[in-house]
Parts: sequence; C-alpha cells; structure tokens
Amino acid sequence: MTTGTNKRGLDSPRTGRIVFWWLGGICALLALADLFVHKHVHFGFEGWFTFYGVFGFLSCFVLVMAARGLRKLVMRDEDYYDRDYR
Repeated sequence: MTTGTNKRGLDSPRTGRIVFWWLGGICALLALADLFVHKHVHFGFEGWFTFYGVFGFLSCFVLVMAARGLRKLVMRDEDYYDRDYR
C-alpha cells in the first residue's frame, strides 16, 4: 500500500512535464508542416503562416473571457435553491 506522498503514474510532476513537452513538440512540427502544405484560400490572410492555429487559439481565448463575463451576469447566490419561499 502506498502513502499519499508517493506519486506515480499520471499524478507525477514528471509526467506533466513530459506531456507538456510532447504537446509542444507536436505543435511545433505542425506549425512547420504549414510551410509545406498548399492551401486553397479564399482570402489573402488565410494563407499566412499558422493562421488557423493562431485563429483557433484566439477564438478559444475570446470564448473563455466571454464565459467569465456571462457567469457574472447569470450567477445565482450560493443558497438560491435552498431558500424556502413560503
């Protein structure tokens, strides 16, 4: 039986670093592959280097920021469903 201080497998900080560097390497290879792929673009900016990767990242960022603002607008009190309105 192991104790709580012995981290193995997916809980290990080493595993997180390995996954981080592997994902970074894959992203870098895909960005480099963008140089060798012929694109059929409709607009000039679609042909820019790593346009779709940057556009996807910025779109995700904007969605997260919009969700944070929306949360403040629609958030209820912590005890909203526990109240007795009789």
